Amino acid sequence: MELIFVHGALVQDGAWWWRPAAELLEAGTGIRSRALALPSCGETTPRERDGGLVADAAALRRELDAVRAPGAAIVVGHSYGGTVIAEASAHPAVGHLVFVSSYLPEIGQSQAEIMSGEGDPVSIGDNGDGTLSVDGYDAASFAARFVQDADPATQQQAWSRVVPQGVGAFTTPTTAAGWKGVDSTALVCADDRTTSPALQRSHAARATRAVELPTGHHPFLSRPELVVEQLQALLR
Repeated sequence: MELIFVHGALVQDGAWWWRPAAELLEAGTGIRSRALALPSCGETTPRERDGGLVADAAALRRELDAVRAPGAAIVVGHSYGGTVIAEASAHPAVGHLVFVSSYLPEIGQSQAEIMSGEGDPVSIGDNGDGTLSVDGYDAASFAARFVQDADPATQQQAWSRVVPQGVGAFTTPTTAAGWKGVDSTALVCADDRTTSPALQRSHAARATRAVELPTGHHPFLSRPELVVEQLQALLR
């Protein structure tokens, strides 16, 4: 079994965000996981960043193409990462999808459309160069909204990984609903201040199963043991 983690919007360095869970998972099961570099977050080339969701989904498909056996991949998508895995995961390598504080969009929905129903949306500003950024946050306000249940050192490190993202990640409609016909788990973060629990639950209802965690937006940072517990259940 192989596990691929796809991080959320407007940040970089998926390996850092995923590391606490990855280390626990490997210690408990021997399974090593890896994090996808998202082109739209500038983790590959400037040209690919402009590709938005299309480039991100293509990057995930390349990772899945390298999986050696059908159904041998568990793909974990966090927040916007769920839209990426929905777009890319109609792939024979996928055995299970895990959505963490995330979305299971229908075909034709863009990330911006998905987020448009939020009563208190995260403020995102247009940089005028084809990218968007979180708008109006400093280290303290970012920590209070996005990682309020993490320790101060982790909060600071998370803030240092906030980056602009290609606008196409938000405006491009999905062309696939890869979660349909695939076993899936949705982890709803009940204390989330970023994606409302109500929106999470509406999408989680489309998954095979849903589990609520008493965490903020990034449980793999604040309570990695809870995430790993769910992953281990898939491996039994």
